[in-house]
Amino acid sequence: MRVGCCADKPNVVINQVSALVHYVTRLERRRWRALVWLYGPAEKARQQAQRLWEARMWQAPLWVGAEHEASVSPCLPAGKARTRLGAEHQLVVVDASGSQGLDPDALGALAGTVSAGGLLIIITPEGWGEQPDPDYARFADYPWCWKSLSTHYLKRLASQLTVASTIVRWQVNGELVLPSLPVRDSRAVPFDDADCLTADQALAVSALVRLKRRRPLVITADRGRGKSAALGIACARLLQKSVTQLVVTAPRLSSVESLFARMVALCPEGQRLSPARFELPSGSSLCFLPPDALNEQVHQATLGGSGSYLLVDEAAAVPAALLAQWLAAFPRIAFATTVHGYEGSGRGFALRFRDVLNRKAPQWRELHLDAPIRWSAGDPLEATIQSLLLLNAPLPEARVHAHRPPASIAITQAELAKQNGLLEKLFGLLVQSHYRTTPSDLRQLLDGPGTAIRTISAAEEPQAVLVTREEGGFSSELAEQVARGERRPQGHLMAQSLAAHSGSREALTSRWRRVVRIATHPERRHEGLGRQLLEDDIANARQQGVALYGATFGAETSLLRFWLALGFAPVRLGITQEAATGEYAIMVARALSSEGHAVLMSLRDSFAASLIPLLAFELAALPASIVALLLPSLPRLPLSTAEVQTVDDVAYAHRDPALARTALQALAREASHWPLEQDAQIAHQQLAAWAFQNQPLAKADGESVRLIRRGAQQIIEQCTLLHSRSGG
Repeated sequence: MRVGCCADKPNVVINQVSALVHYVTRLERRRWRALVWLYGPAEKARQQAQRLWEARMWQAPLWVGAEHEASVSPCLPAGKARTRLGAEHQLVVVDASGSQGLDPDALGALAGTVSAGGLLIIITPEGWGEQPDPDYARFADYPWCWKSLSTHYLKRLASQLTVASTIVRWQVNGELVLPSLPVRDSRAVPFDDADCLTADQALAVSALVRLKRRRPLVITADRGRGKSAALGIACARLLQKSVTQLVVTAPRLSSVESLFARMVALCPEGQRLSPARFELPSGSSLCFLPPDALNEQVHQATLGGSGSYLLVDEAAAVPAALLAQWLAAFPRIAFATTVHGYEGSGRGFALRFRDVLNRKAPQWRELHLDAPIRWSAGDPLEATIQSLLLLNAPLPEARVHAHRPPASIAITQAELAKQNGLLEKLFGLLVQSHYRTTPSDLRQLLDGPGTAIRTISAAEEPQAVLVTREEGGFSSELAEQVARGERRPQGHLMAQSLAAHSGSREALTSRWRRVVRIATHPERRHEGLGRQLLEDDIANARQQGVALYGATFGAETSLLRFWLALGFAPVRLGITQEAATGEYAIMVARALSSEGHAVLMSLRDSFAASLIPLLAFELAALPASIVALLLPSLPRLPLSTAEVQTVDDVAYAHRDPALARTALQALAREASHWPLEQDAQIAHQQLAAWAFQNQPLAKADGESVRLIRRGAQQIIEQCTLLHSRSGG
């Protein structure tokens, strides 16, 4: 339906607002929501939005934009959109026409807060997409100015909004176009649970309450399906029965706010003692712990064990390695995650973690919540936002190459922007490989300065993708200021971090290429596609005069082993675990020129000099498997005759290991250069953790001594055998 097209008539906007209010009534009957695209001169567009704001009593209306540009209240800056998660608004106005521009993450987050019968209004200026908006300043790395960046992302949004059949288009001084609303299918599956709102949710609650030992439950759902609320209902029932303690974890406390809200509503006799703890008069309690704190308590054996429960919400944002540790520690455990949401996709969790579950808990069970709760099925806004932000980006088909995999192909951002199908598939690959992919990552992919893309495809289906970014190349004067902490130009994550922590000015003046993302189709892994992408891109970088090639990632054993096998060297290791992942961030680099070689040698020396002291203190909790992989980065020092005798006395006589720590450290360092067999590898990791981090091997001192001696024997025997085979 079209309303009004004569701008000179004073009642046109009034009629259009009236038509929109009536349209909202029709949406309410269907429990649907809609997106309104209001575009034209900024000031007039805001005035029209204000008229709609004042036309009825909206439930908790919210204006998002610059406060000085809004004439209504409440007004929230886009950067604080996350604070509204869990809230409900019948009207949300996102002003992307002013000094803040459009924040894709804010748009994705706020769309989920629009209640049934509500509107999400996006205000954009005339000619939207022809030039960057101010929000581009957030990723305009030095020396780029945000006004000079490309606008492929905004053009894509404008194009999709122009042709979408599910949105309301409202042009300043023009028409209001209202899409037709089909009849909603009101059939619902019957269920008998007064606390639940859908049959899906009731089934999930029942399964959670009946969790069996060593039979984990995996719950997946799109956003708005009541997943976290189901966890809260189940927690209330478990505590009211006989369970004395429940532990819940998630990337952040705000992720489980609806869980605690259900606890408060269903257990009025209880008390929320803190934002992270709820307790009943009986003493039974629900406690939230972030992943890093939970992991520490599991390692200290203060949590877990017989009879313990753990609920993991937003499990896709937690590395599979941590989930596997918790799987072993808690006999009753459930994992819940959003499949499509403002933070990205949980499909990577399902694909990566399924193998772990099959190996360690083959009787695991999976449930998927399909029916929405805040709105009804077929909601136009949900479909529109998923399409705009690629929250449901499809995973390409796995295709096997007929012969050898073809060479990788570089594709420019401009070329990718013209191929929406390829863009969706590439983004689908990136989403499934990374624990957290946000809507802003799509904009960075299309318009990020210094960003390059390389792919490997089979039968026109992308099988692997590499995304890189240019760094460094600073002037000597600027590098000096950055190294002294006097300036902090935007971007250049790796180069600036290395300069700040090692004092290397050359890390800033040299040109870098850093890996931002690398992803391979889950069915094509371990075939060398990732290696081929990197080697092809390294060759290209070398031709272009890039001095160093680097990457930064969470220190996980298989991932670190992959980079080391490609000739990369560790150059920096974070000293604190990331709260959301429980991992230490590590940086690795590879030299591509004589200039880069000199810089890399300096960085490696600095890293090696700091490693042993850090292992004894700040990195005492670093996993032993990572320690063993890092030891070869230390200068190689063959054991002296005295050290060989000392190690032999520990292994085969009665020498106290504590009084031979230096010699055992030397053994661990030397053994790290040998291709040890599985049993010797485990012994080496245990010995390294004890020798460098003072990690106990067992609770009883006598048992620790026995294990150290046995481990030393295994390593000595393995090294002796290898040495004899090599003819040494």
